[in-house]
Amino acid sequence: MTESWIFPNWPAPPQVHAAVTTRLGPGVSSAPFERFNLGLRSGDAAEAVMANRGALQQALRLPAAPRWLQQVHGCGVAELGPLPSTHEPQADAAVSHIPGTVLAILTADCLPVLFCADDGSEIGAAHAGWRGLAAGVLEATLTQLETPPARLLAWLGPCIGAASYEVGEEVRKAFVASDDGAAAHFAPTRPGHWHCDLAALARQRLQAAGVQRIHGGGFDTLADSRFYSYRREGARSGRFASLVWLAE
Repeated sequence: MTESWIFPNWPAPPQVHAAVTTRLGPGVSSAPFERFNLGLRSGDAAEAVMANRGALQQALRLPAAPRWLQQVHGCGVAELGPLPSTHEPQADAAVSHIPGTVLAILTADCLPVLFCADDGSEIGAAHAGWRGLAAGVLEATLTQLETPPARLLAWLGPCIGAASYEVGEEVRKAFVASDDGAAAHFAPTRPGHWHCDLAALARQRLQAAGVQRIHGGGFDTLADSRFYSYRREGARSGRFASLVWLAE
């Protein structure tokens, strides 16, 4: 790990590559976004974001420009290839089996989850905020991958940690209503409020869906200043990216 990048520690096959950006990368965004904001819808100057995206592709020597999504906290899954496109599909997850494709998820406290087949035949990426996670975005991603869940690897990227993430009763109910076991990942704080372990909830749901090889976790985007955090910085928060791609 360096200050500018995080490279997932997971036993992915050689043709699968992954990386996570931080706000410390080679960017040009000015305060309060400084300096490597990659989100076009965060209020940052569009020319700065596009310059940062170009620097990202160059710094990581990506085989193609990342396929960005218009994320809406839903369960839509896009099937993408590497062809350049200015169109950003409205979806919160993406899958691909085409070499040269770079999938990208933008977050600032929500959980990014990366997937790959153990034979390197396909990849996936999902944006799992509490709404999308409760609604089934991870399960929807799995249904769009041809590889059976038992042959998939998953990596949980940086998200807000349980100690930093206090939520209301509506969040707890969204999970516990369909799975009593989810209650174990909520710790009461004050009346009607709970600390929520987003990564643990994702791990539980992935295991229930048949994914057993789950890596990553252990981050806290609110406490770690390398990452953008919506809860820390509010509506003027930038976004960092979690990327996974298939070598050509």
